Order: sequence, then C-alpha cells, then structure tokens
Amino acid sequence: MKDDVKLAHEIAKRAHHGQVDKAGAPYILHPETVASFVTKDDEKIVAYLHDVIEDTPYQLSDLEEAGFSSEIIKAVDLLTRKDGQSYKQYLKLVKTNELARVVKLADLKHNSDLSRLAQVTRNDIKRLTKYQDAIIFLST
Repeated sequence: MKDDVKLAHEIAKRAHHGQVDKAGAPYILHPETVASFVTKDDEKIVAYLHDVIEDTPYQLSDLEEAGFSSEIIKAVDLLTRKDGQSYKQYLKLVKTNELARVVKLADLKHNSDLSRLAQVTRNDIKRLTKYQDAIIFLST
C-alpha cells in the first residue's frame, strides 16, 4: 500500500501543478497537509486525491487506470462535490462512507486554519462557521 500512497502523492503533484490556494501558496501543500492529519495508508491516498477530480482535468477513470481500489475511488467520488449538489446533500453522502468522512474532517481542519491567510475577511469568517458546522455534523 505504501507504493499506492506514493503514487497518489505523485498524481496530486501533477494534477495540482501550477495551482495556488487562497493564500497564494502552492495548492499541493493543502492535500499534503490533509494527508499529514490522517494515519492509515488508505486515508492518506484519499487525502492526496480528494481535490483532484473536482479541481483538475483528472477523472475517476484515470484513478481506476492507475490501479486504485474501488474503496479509494468511491471515497474520492464522494468527496467530489457535484454540480447542483447542495453542501448539506454533499455532507450527508460523505458521512455514509467512513473513509471519506475521516478525510473530510482532516480537510475541514486544514481549511479552518485562518492563520494561512494574510488577511482575514468577513467571507473567511463565514466560511469558517460553515466548516465548523460541517465538523460537528460529520462528528456526530
């Protein structure tokens, strides 16, 4: 499984190459940080890949072709918010899959870290409240 963790990291680095986050940092630092918050190999794999489908041209079929298990593919799919899907619907689906739930909690933990931002705006505070509500929902 360690090779799969390395492969997931490599795919994430390729997929997010050139992207930056809200603070202007290389985007790959986000999935790397999320992966550092989880312990199991399958969680690390999903953490590296959790934004690849939503934010890059990669598709689930690319992950299947790379040899990832159906459990990994399912968790990544659930973590990919679909067009027209409300945030509440999205979280309800994430909560149905333990692997996706654990990784989403790690994702929310990193997204809630406002110290990454040079300046905190009212929208950042609103987003933080949304993330905190999601953490409570996914933790109960």
